Amino acid sequence: DVQLQASGGGSVQVGGSLKLSCAVSGHSFDEYIIGWFRQTPGNEREGVSAISAVDDSTYYAASVKGRFTISIDNAQDTVYLQMNSLKPEDTAVYYCNTDPPRSHYWGQGTLVTVSS
Repeated sequence: DVQLQASGGGSVQVGGSLKLSCAVSGHSFDEYIIGWFRQTPGNEREGVSAISAVDDSTYYAASVKGRFTISIDNAQDTVYLQMNSLKPEDTAVYYCNTDPPRSHYWGQGTLVTVSS
């Protein structure tokens, strides 16, 4: 079965950068769309960005467009999310999953904290 493991979170100041990684294992992901999602306490998980492993087409939520860049390394079965110009409202636990997400693919996520 497919496993997706997010990593790379941390604490940064406003305007800083982080690069998240999503390692995909258990199945070739070249038929999937892989997405990044985030969640803050008391709120629903929201889609942030996604990339197609078939044609590299991308999607960005309006709140991150122009600041975040999603990319894919097919050789490493890894999807990256480069986050620049971070804002306090980007603080959340970030998860990767297929898009649309499948409930049994949610991992623990990685925490991103942006402080002013």
